[in-house]
Amino acid sequence: MENIEFKFIESNGIKIRLALAGEGPLVIFCHGWPESWYSYRHQIPEVAAAGYRAVAYDVRGYGESDKPLEIEAYTMKNMTQDVIGIIDALGYETAITIGHDWGGPIALNSAALNPDRITATGTLSVPFMGRGPMPTLDLWKEIYKDRFFYQLYFQKEGIAEQEFESDLSRSLFITYTNSDGRGMKHNFERGQSGLVPDKDKNSTFLEGMEVFEDFPDWFTQKDLDYFVSQFEISGLRGPFNRYRAQNIDWHETPELSDAVLQQPAFFVTGTLDPVNFFVPSDQSLIDRISPNYKNLLFAEELEGIGHWTQQEAPKEVNSFILEFLKQVS
Repeated sequence: MENIEFKFIESNGIKIRLALAGEGPLVIFCHGWPESWYSYRHQIPEVAAAGYRAVAYDVRGYGESDKPLEIEAYTMKNMTQDVIGIIDALGYETAITIGHDWGGPIALNSAALNPDRITATGTLSVPFMGRGPMPTLDLWKEIYKDRFFYQLYFQKEGIAEQEFESDLSRSLFITYTNSDGRGMKHNFERGQSGLVPDKDKNSTFLEGMEVFEDFPDWFTQKDLDYFVSQFEISGLRGPFNRYRAQNIDWHETPELSDAVLQQPAFFVTGTLDPVNFFVPSDQSLIDRISPNYKNLLFAEELEGIGHWTQQEAPKEVNSFILEFLKQVS
């Protein structure tokens, strides 16, 4: 991290911490749950070295950025306006956005809602899906009924926070290692179709998940310690509030109904990413998402990679990102 500069800026009424490197066209990296700017530690130096101003930030509710209490503060519109505020604070007119997990919808919707400010966008793990046929949480309730689904569990204010915060190191380690490539392979071998075991809706998130004795090859104790240090600052309420705001999003963004993303875009996922298994389908994920993009330059699947795409396969992901930036610059 010796070549990364840290800076606080005001954006959309809150303080946001940035991790920056390089000079040139602005590329903003948006992270997901439960993560940090640090999720892009492998990307920032490479993108900066290629001639760009590479910026990752602590999403509101995380790390050293501000953490509003109210669920309404974590709507997708607020998240996207945070991105626009970063562009303004750094003195740019436009930017390219790249996101992973929840950072994917933030990056993509920043583009969809602000086509004059975002010139190109790409995501890891989560593709552009527009606005669903009904409020998202209501949809999950229809699909999962009496089965456990983590996004519905996260609606339990205080309960979900307590489970994670009682032992942050253990909770984060289990979360990361059950949804990476190794963890997902293990899950499939024991007859489990996704991140968490099939269990009753009244179960907890970590209940029944594997506790591995060693670290996978993509992250270390040092990495885990850094993530833990960030959640010791922030807690989990802000991160969980993003899930809790999803029905508000649906009502606030009617313009995303049947939307097709206009900007040049890319999508990269792992073949073992649990996101691929949320909604069963006979089509491949890439076939399902293609109609949502006007200019999808490429879509790639990384064999054996799980959910933490850019951390599990940094060399491959960096190659894709740099190729994309070359095409759109």
